[in-house]
Amino acid sequence: MSDAVQPTAAEVRAAAEAVKTALDRHLAAVERRTGEDDPAVYEAFNELAAAAEEYDELLYDRYDEVTPFEIPGTDDTLPPYTGPEEPNALSVLIRRDYAVVEPQRLLAQAQRVEAVEEDGATATAGFDAAAGTIHGALGVLFGEFEPDEIASRHKEFGLEEADSTLWVTAADEPAEPGEWLEIPFESIDPQRVVCRFDVSAVFDDEAEDDLEDDLGPDGDLEPLDADH
Repeated sequence: MSDAVQPTAAEVRAAAEAVKTALDRHLAAVERRTGEDDPAVYEAFNELAAAAEEYDELLYDRYDEVTPFEIPGTDDTLPPYTGPEEPNALSVLIRRDYAVVEPQRLLAQAQRVEAVEEDGATATAGFDAAAGTIHGALGVLFGEFEPDEIASRHKEFGLEEADSTLWVTAADEPAEPGEWLEIPFESIDPQRVVCRFDVSAVFDDEAEDDLEDDLGPDGDLEPLDADH
């Protein structure tokens, strides 16, 4: 980084003072904790993490030094639940990602669906307009089959599973019919998420890395230390 954009020594010092202040606030919030998911502790934790990360960056930019602290990410964690204890309504938000690995299989399946639903003359026109393209075939298949059925039969449709997530959120009352259809995922309140389930190849990779760490040079599991 050039001298023109380097932080000043005073800015680094101010960031260090901010970490001290945030540390005191975090300890005070922990000491006054009212429950396992106290929002004040969560907020103080995030402030401390942000202050420590800022100090770490400025310290490195100015002096080419780092701190011994590992700053945990806060974007992947949910805040404490603050919704109703007995929800009157629930919203289940699901996202499943797929890769199109066999386009011809996808097109063939869509063609079969249209051939069954339409007579011969209309089926040919329908295939040209819809099932004859990848995006059209996807519309045909997802319009015919429920998402859960596609998830269980994805290989038949030339698809490969990627990451997926499911969130269950609590609400005081059911939404009005048609109220959220235009923007179904925009107004999620993280503090009303009752539970969340994620599936990702990242988790499998991490498990494999942990197993490799336990393997010896010949691929065998390392023996446990007899003193432990």
